[in-house]
This record gives sequence, structure tokens and C-alpha cells, in this order.
Amino acid sequence: MPYFYYYWDPTYILVIIGAVICMIASARVKSTYNKYSQYRSMTGMTGAQAAERILNSAGIYDVSIRHVSGNLTDNYNPMKKTLNLSDTVYGSTSVAAIGVAAHECGHAIQHQKGYVPLTLRSAIVPVANIGSTLAWPLIVIGLFFTSSTGSFLINLGIICFSFAVIFQLVTLPVEFNASSRALKTVEQLGILGDSELPYTKKVLSAAALTYVASAAAAILQLLRLVLLFGGRDRDD
Repeated sequence: MPYFYYYWDPTYILVIIGAVICMIASARVKSTYNKYSQYRSMTGMTGAQAAERILNSAGIYDVSIRHVSGNLTDNYNPMKKTLNLSDTVYGSTSVAAIGVAAHECGHAIQHQKGYVPLTLRSAIVPVANIGSTLAWPLIVIGLFFTSSTGSFLINLGIICFSFAVIFQLVTLPVEFNASSRALKTVEQLGILGDSELPYTKKVLSAAALTYVASAAAAILQLLRLVLLFGGRDRDD
């Protein structure tokens, strides 16, 4: 079977479907955020101020809040204990910005409480990174062999890619739980009013879909690898 078959074949539609899903999810979260970034919160708190209040209310005083460049590049770094808020969140008083900041605080609270899925995800990160890096090189090298060595390398590559898929799946409950904690906290602390919570929920729901899309794309890619190479032993 020619090598180019593995790059231009009917199963490539799975990759295209995954890419389209991710593009739609990304466009939706951006449009949703842009829409509700026009709604100023009644308290007038910025994303950074809301984050500080949420962290303090949870008894977290060793996490520093930092301003990072970019648009929706917000994240919580459990290793450095930093909560990084982007240009569009850090100084913004919108309900969208507060929602995103609260979501990242949700991760800090998860870390503090030893939330198992977060701990598991952190443990998987190194393996997932190595797996995603080695997967395709192993598969490509395996294609140059027609013996059991080639099959072994290809199967090893597929297993390596599987770790990246597992990481995406473990990420889902982590992100959903962080959003749930965020909505509950901003309501309890009075950071957002009852009329503002639905707007923030829409922003966080749209953001959650990006993780679902990434997981779906990874699963489709893994399925493609299995379809392409699953029967190679029999072919050989």
C-alpha cells in the first residue's frame, strides 16, 4: 500500500470533522464572550478584584493574580500557584470577565481541596505531552518496516496518542466542575446579581464546549489511526 494513502484516504474526513467542530466551538465562545463583555456588572468589580475576593473567601492567600497578554488566555498554574488573567479579563468589569476569572478561581479551589480529577489530570500531563509528541514519528517510522517491528512501532504510536485522548477526557469533568464552582461562588458572594448570572452561565457554557470539541476531535483522530493501521498485522 503506498505511503501517501495514509495521508489522503477516506478516513481523513474524520480529521476534517474534528477540525470543523473545534472551529465552531471556538467561534461560539468568542462571539458569546464579546456579546456579554458589553454588560457591566452591577458591583463594578474587575475580573482581578473578583478573583481576589473569591480566593480570599476560600481561604486561599498563597495564589498570586497576574495580568498576562492575549485574548482569553486565562489559566491557573498549580505548580507556580498563579492565576493568570488575560487583557480582556483582568481589568474588565463585565459579567463575562468576572465569569472567566471565577472559573479560573474554581481551579485554584479544586487544587486546594485536592479535587481528584484535577490531580489525575496534572499527573497525566507529562505522559500526554510525550505521547502526543512521539505518536506520529513512531507511526511514520513503523511504515518503513513490513515485519513485526513495524507493527510494534505503529501500535506503540497509537498507544502514545491514546494518552493525549485520555488527557482530553479527564479535562472535561475538571472544567465542568470549575464552572459550577464559579457560578455558585459569585452568587453566594453577591459578586453578580440574579439577573446577571444567566449571562455568565452562557459564557462559561460556551467555553466548556471548546473542551468537548477538543475531546471529540482527539477521539476522531484516534479512531482514524485505528481504522488505518488496525488491520496492518493481517495485511502483512
